[in-house]
Amino acid sequence: MSGHRVVVDDGEPGLVLTVLPGLGYTAEGPVLARPSAALRAAGWTVRSVVWGERPDFDVARRAYADVLRDGVAAAPDAVHLVLAKSLGTLALPVAVELGLPGAWLTPLLTTDRAPEVRAACVGLGASGVPALLVGGTADALWDGALAAASGVRVLEVDGGDHSLEVDGDPGLTAATLDAVTAAVVDLAGAAVAR
Repeated sequence: MSGHRVVVDDGEPGLVLTVLPGLGYTAEGPVLARPSAALRAAGWTVRSVVWGERPDFDVARRAYADVLRDGVAAAPDAVHLVLAKSLGTLALPVAVELGLPGAWLTPLLTTDRAPEVRAACVGLGASGVPALLVGGTADALWDGALAAASGVRVLEVDGGDHSLEVDGDPGLTAATLDAVTAAVVDLAGAAVAR
């Protein structure tokens, strides 16, 4: 058993956002919830993965790949967009394979347990798939140089940790949340225009 389920908040069937949370960061966390709410308000159907138990990398890798493939199979003519955080970025190679635009928040760029994420990031711009990479300079899993070389839009948070929060600066943390939400909404517009 994979220990996950997909919760669907129905909107326009032709616009589908799939939210892939992190290991300890659910879809209710602000950097996932705010952009999701903005797109839901714009009419998007929102599919969010909810874990019943903490998955390991292999379980998450398979589950997230299946969630993306199943979503495309269920709505092949829809515009699809992925919003993934941390562990959810294990789906980056599958999203590129399927041609799905995505916002990849705090991607797993430096861990030895996810070399496929790093490899997919290297060729992301060349894939032609609209994408956004977001990370913080205080996050050990972020590689700003790799992100910058990817050829896609990058939002780097100076002092941002793995939750994209800036320690001791709630104003900058709030501004980061606004910037991430605006960037995801812009990406959704690019996905629709594609």
